[in-house]
Amino acid sequence: MERRVPPGGDSRSGLSGRIPLAVVVVDGAGLVSHWSTGARRLFGRAKEEALGRPAIDLLPVSGALGGDALGAAARAGGGAAYDPEDDLGPDLDASLNGETSFPTAGRARFADADADAGDADAERVDVLWWAYPLVGPGPERLLVLAADAGLLHTPPEEAESQDEFERIAPGFALHTEFPGADDLARRLPEILPSMSVAESRRIVSQVLELGYPVLEISQHDRVPVTPDWGVPRRVERRRQTRRAAAVAAEAGAAGAAGAAVGARAPQRSGAIEDDLEYAAVRERLEFLNEVSGRIGSSLDLARTIQEVSAAVVPRFTDVAGTYLREQVLAGEGFPDGPPDVTTMWYRVALEHNDEPGRWDDVVPVGESMPFPEHTPFFQCMTSGQPVLVPRITEPMGDAIASQFEKRDIRPLIIGRSMLVVPLKARNVVLGFMILLRHGERPVFNDMDRVTGAELAARAGLVLDNARMYTYQENVADTLQDSMLPQITPRMPGCDVATRYLPGTRLGRVGGDWFDTIKLPGSRLALVVGDVMGHGLNSAAMMGQLRTAVQTMAAMDMPPAQLLRNLDDLAQRLGEHYLATCLYAVYDPVESELLIANAGHIPPVLVRAADGRSELLEVPTGAPIGIGGVPFETVKVPVAPGDRLVLCTDGLVEVRGQDIGQGLAALCESAAHPAASMDDACDTIIRALNRPGGRKDDVALLMARLNGIPREDVALWQLALDPREVGRARRLTGDTLERWGLEEAAETAALLVGEVVTNAVRHAHTRHVELRLVRADTALLCEVTDDDHAVPALLSAGPDDEYGRGMRIVSRLAREWGASRTAQGKTVWFEQSLPRR
Repeated sequence: MERRVPPGGDSRSGLSGRIPLAVVVVDGAGLVSHWSTGARRLFGRAKEEALGRPAIDLLPVSGALGGDALGAAARAGGGAAYDPEDDLGPDLDASLNGETSFPTAGRARFADADADAGDADAERVDVLWWAYPLVGPGPERLLVLAADAGLLHTPPEEAESQDEFERIAPGFALHTEFPGADDLARRLPEILPSMSVAESRRIVSQVLELGYPVLEISQHDRVPVTPDWGVPRRVERRRQTRRAAAVAAEAGAAGAAGAAVGARAPQRSGAIEDDLEYAAVRERLEFLNEVSGRIGSSLDLARTIQEVSAAVVPRFTDVAGTYLREQVLAGEGFPDGPPDVTTMWYRVALEHNDEPGRWDDVVPVGESMPFPEHTPFFQCMTSGQPVLVPRITEPMGDAIASQFEKRDIRPLIIGRSMLVVPLKARNVVLGFMILLRHGERPVFNDMDRVTGAELAARAGLVLDNARMYTYQENVADTLQDSMLPQITPRMPGCDVATRYLPGTRLGRVGGDWFDTIKLPGSRLALVVGDVMGHGLNSAAMMGQLRTAVQTMAAMDMPPAQLLRNLDDLAQRLGEHYLATCLYAVYDPVESELLIANAGHIPPVLVRAADGRSELLEVPTGAPIGIGGVPFETVKVPVAPGDRLVLCTDGLVEVRGQDIGQGLAALCESAAHPAASMDDACDTIIRALNRPGGRKDDVALLMARLNGIPREDVALWQLALDPREVGRARRLTGDTLERWGLEEAAETAALLVGEVVTNAVRHAHTRHVELRLVRADTALLCEVTDDDHAVPALLSAGPDDEYGRGMRIVSRLAREWGASRTAQGKTVWFEQSLPRR
């Protein structure tokens, strides 16, 4: 069999600092799909001869562990002669047959393939092998690495110098090389055909960062080698070897000489086993590092839970069940107090590599249950420490199964090894994971306990981050929902529909808002604004600005003056208070809009006459908070049935595109006919919903400007004389009779009398103005005078002459209020009317 002979030494000296490494890839059918130069040198088969043949016939190490039958089959195929010895890991045959889903490693000894089968003096070759299952879209299912173990333990006395021995044998007794990351990442897929370039770069960066050996096996083959765990068996075997050597040393001088000679091979084996133990620890660190990279890719709590459960199956365990406390699952605050027997635990995820559906019906996801005392689960969640059960006995299986009513889970758990690890954050148990291994796998041991604890600690932090994000997101959503108004869809002279859509990126809660505010004279203020930024700060800032707009609108400020005052307020609140705002006032009687803009996108007006839509030319102005920039009010005439569309830039703005394209799409979609206002809003949202989802939040307000005919409006001026109160009652009754509202006349006259009485009593020099407006569902009454003091509800005693009027209005009217104006105040009320 051809093997590489390093220059300047024999085949076992390894003085070149490199060893031939055989790399073999096996597909799902057990056939060889890749056979490296190192495999040809180690096993004596040419690449053309090996490709497409069953791997179990070509790899002599399988015979060393698989018994005489496999050895005979291999010999019949022209392979090597074998000398079975104790295995140092799981059977490679199981890996070749697809019976294991986790990495395995072992050791075997065989004779040179070129020697005669019966030659007892044939040179024996000691081989170490590693088998790694491959998961990917390609047909490759197993990667097998093998190396001549004789090159790994050259004794110091056979090296040319101590320095050279240290160069030959550090760690694995290999000289490791670390080529450039780009070069290594480019070549790695040559021996791992199903590996993408991105995945190879990730592995290479991990190799260079953690210092795993990279073996140069030929000009083109470099791979990271880390054996499978299974160390406790090797450690115990090493201890037995050392104890046997000690007993032999005590047998006497004559026996000691023989024992020293016979112990040379165990010493070499012990060195390799030390290296394997060290590599197994490295393997666990690599596993934890890989898991840390797989979990926490999102702050979505549900996705994080799935990532944590899927990260450990099948490499570390065969079954992984995750349980969380109710507060964590709901995204609420930190759980209060330690868990007890009444604490409900929700099963949020279950991953396994058993037959599909075997666990689903018996242990469904979403089920909640408490756990009693004296169980491993209760011990784990109260102590906050991992609990290891080497094998679940029948009594313990019965005790666990008693928690599952009408379902027998004993066949699923009895005989398996179990490890329960807590999911903690800041010394508080958020949940725990139940890990189970099949009976044929090694039981969980102390090293697994440490690995599981570290895994759970990292997973707990990731879950806590997701919990905190979910909690803060819920708080922000609640805050923003509470600040967005509950708008009445039908108001006098106007129908309104709104939509608010949160953004899809992190910190999705933003500062977009809309509002409608009733104004004196049957007018309506329409507001849309957008605070720059996202998160709780933006939502809180939005609440402050919205409250300020409502307060100033109630004072009946002109649009430009309102934005000027809002800008001054934002500058006083802080330099980071920046927002855009569009403020429009609709007068349904005069059929006109007064609009002022502070850096916001322009509104769209859809004409009812011809269905044409247009962007209104409104001076843009500067955003709120800039300061020193004047605002301008624009008057826009409208007709009954026209629709006004106001929105924030999240609906029309696309990164990398001109915003004009989004505005054009908004105009087009707004012009589409719709059966209702809600349907019209939905049409706009669907039309501008871009592929890939929105990044910013969206506020949309649509108003149909129905107008109020002048024949439905009555206006009188009353002198400051108490006798005018009676006249006001008569005028109200006559007008309602003319409008066909006789049944509402008596109540309306009573309410008008109380409001006019209050105005006449407190007015100064001007007259009192009475105005009645008939709408579809309500009668609107407004009384205006020149006194700035607004009325308030008083507690009138039995003998008090005053104080009852506004209480009567509050009791009989559907709604009432008062607004200050530049000339005084307006007191108004609405009275419900039967539908016409």
